Amino acid sequence: MQMEEKKIQIDRKQILKEIFNWIVCIVIAIILALLIKYFLLTPTIVKQSSMFPTLKENQRLILSRVGRTFKQMPERGDIITFEAPSETHRTEADTDLSNPVAIFTDTSNMSIIEKFNYYVLETTKTSFIKRVIGLPGEHVQIKEGKVFINGEELQEDYLQPGIVTDDLEGIFSDIVVPQDTVFALGDNRNASIDCRSFGCIPLDKIEGEVKLRFWPLNQFGFVD
Repeated sequence: MQMEEKKIQIDRKQILKEIFNWIVCIVIAIILALLIKYFLLTPTIVKQSSMFPTLKENQRLILSRVGRTFKQMPERGDIITFEAPSETHRTEADTDLSNPVAIFTDTSNMSIIEKFNYYVLETTKTSFIKRVIGLPGEHVQIKEGKVFINGEELQEDYLQPGIVTDDLEGIFSDIVVPQDTVFALGDNRNASIDCRSFGCIPLDKIEGEVKLRFWPLNQFGFVD
C-alpha cells in the first residue's frame, strides 16, 4: 500500500510539474507575441475605403513597428497607420493655425489596465490609415484640385485617373508642417477624413507602416 501511495504522489507531482511547465510556456509565448506586436510587426485589417484603390476593405496587412520603436520619421509616399484624433473636424475658432497639429485623446487619467488595452492590445483605440504627403518644415498647399509641396505640384501616380484633391472645407489646406509631424491624406480623396480636416500627425502617434498585404492571397505582396 505504501508503495502505491508513493507512486500516486510521484505521479501527481509529475502532472503538476507538467502543468506548471505548460503554463510557463504559454505565458512566455504570450509575452513574446505582445513584444513582437508592439515593437516589430503586427497584422491589421482595412476597414474603410479611404485608401482605395491602393487598399480595399477587408484586406489583411502587415505593419512594421520598427519606425515607431526607433522614432524614425516616415518618408513621403509611405502608407502609415496612426491613432485617430479625438477631433476629426476642426474649425478656425478652436485652432491655432500657426501650430496645425491634430488633437488626441488625453490618456493621462487612464488606469494601467486601460492604458494596456489602449496602447498594447489596442482594443479600445481607433486607428486611421493614410499616405504621408508632407514632411516637417514643408509648405503644403491644396489648390486647383492638386497638392503642392513648397510651391511644386506633387506627382501622385497612385491616385485613380480624374481624382482631384479638394480641401473638403477643411482649414488645413495651406500650412507649414510642424517639426516632428507629418501631413497625411487618403488616396480616395473624396471619401477620406484626413489631415485636411484635423491637422498634422505627431511622430509619437504613428503606429506603423504598411509593408505587406497577405490577404486575399491573389494580391499577396509588398504595398507601395
